[in-house]
Amino acid sequence: MNVFPDFGSMSGIGDLKVVIGAMLTIILIFAVLMIIISAIIWAIATSTGNPGAAAKARAGVFVALGAAVLAGGGVTWTNWLIHLGGQL
Repeated sequence: MNVFPDFGSMSGIGDLKVVIGAMLTIILIFAVLMIIISAIIWAIATSTGNPGAAAKARAGVFVALGAAVLAGGGVTWTNWLIHLGGQL
């Protein structure tokens, strides 16, 4: 008895790539917008001498930067997992 893989079992992988790509693109756009907004607030708070607001805005820049890095890395990781799943 011969056993063969079911090559048609991954028929929806194209739709999955589109959905994940769209979600990560939206996350990346919002992360970049938050970097811009937080950087502007950080600059204004620093120039007006408000250290509390400057610290919160600085934290916002770093959190948004981390989200942008994770979203960008998520695309690579997802593509790697899909490629790996296609080989199994």
